[in-house]
Amino acid sequence: MIDGQPLACFQPFIDTATGRIAGIEALGRLRQEDARLLSVGPLFADPKHPAADLRRLDRLIRDDALSRLHEAPSDWFLSLNISPRWISRLRPGQSLPSLLQLKRHGIPAHRIVFEITELGGDSQRLSDVVARYREAGARIAIDDFGAGYSQLDRVLALQPDILKLDMRLFQAAARGGPSSDVVKALAQMAEKTGCWIIAEGVETEAELHFALECGSRYVQGFLFAQAEQHFFAADAFVERFAQLRDRYVMEKVVERERLMNLRKQLSQLMTRLQRWAEGNAPLSDLPNVEEFPWLLRFYQCDRHGTQLTPNLEWRQGAWLADARYLGHNWSWRPYFYHLLAEGWHERRLTLSNTYRDATSNQYCLTAGQFFDNGQRLLLIDVDAAGF
Repeated sequence: MIDGQPLACFQPFIDTATGRIAGIEALGRLRQEDARLLSVGPLFADPKHPAADLRRLDRLIRDDALSRLHEAPSDWFLSLNISPRWISRLRPGQSLPSLLQLKRHGIPAHRIVFEITELGGDSQRLSDVVARYREAGARIAIDDFGAGYSQLDRVLALQPDILKLDMRLFQAAARGGPSSDVVKALAQMAEKTGCWIIAEGVETEAELHFALECGSRYVQGFLFAQAEQHFFAADAFVERFAQLRDRYVMEKVVERERLMNLRKQLSQLMTRLQRWAEGNAPLSDLPNVEEFPWLLRFYQCDRHGTQLTPNLEWRQGAWLADARYLGHNWSWRPYFYHLLAEGWHERRLTLSNTYRDATSNQYCLTAGQFFDNGQRLLLIDVDAAGF
């Protein structure tokens, strides 16, 4: 027995390019006798509720959402959750209930995003139904992307238009650490497959900043609005979003200025170390580099990437040599072939992107510059914390 009146509430998607509302997600609620609205989420997560009752509840909520979509601006899209488990119960060739609902309400399919909400279900049947949704003109989203490895198989099979990052993973990633790298990699993968990214669960300014850093096309969350029965004006969040975006941009400008200052310091250090290297001088003649606290190590390679010298590290006021990597070839590393492409002819200093060092497990940058008529390469590893 399901108590309460089923209805749809709507949470907006904010377009990060404009700050305007681009669409809404329909979220199910039950209105109680005392007018409270309760989420239907716990019902769908409870295996004790009969599947037939839940399917009926879902269709009632969807009907309510579709019946009200004419009140929204005509360029908004509506995201509807679809369970793969229920799709698996459809007979081959059976008319799709969701498309019949669209037809009954006079809603063009291009305004609809069908959001695949969970793992499970028959993969082939799901692919067939998704193809029919797409043929009708609807778009496809995969929810909770990153929550399980099998989502990657689903992305390849369904070729969705939109990926919604798993909210728990996204919020953890916004706080930094290894999950941050994972989410950025997922976002980069989505971009390469032509998907738009939606960051849901954006509740803090830091989470919005991370969503922008991941290239999210849309953001959704309590930072802007909870799910409401009424529709917000399309430009309701433009001013607030602009303020938040501008603060993000200013933070990035400051980061860039720090990086430019680092590059100047690296250029000075590079000149001093090259003079030392060209003179084949002893360790005792190396300069004191305490004014460069970010320095991890430096070493030389030949122009083919083979390490010619020990790693030289400044520790506790003295230079130490670590010969473990002599003869190792680093030409396969991105920073090295970038150096070959960008720095060999002009002999200018180049600086890599941030990466995680496999040995020390810390974030690094590597600066490099050719010298000795382009036959040798001086590489400086930098502690990337703060950059």
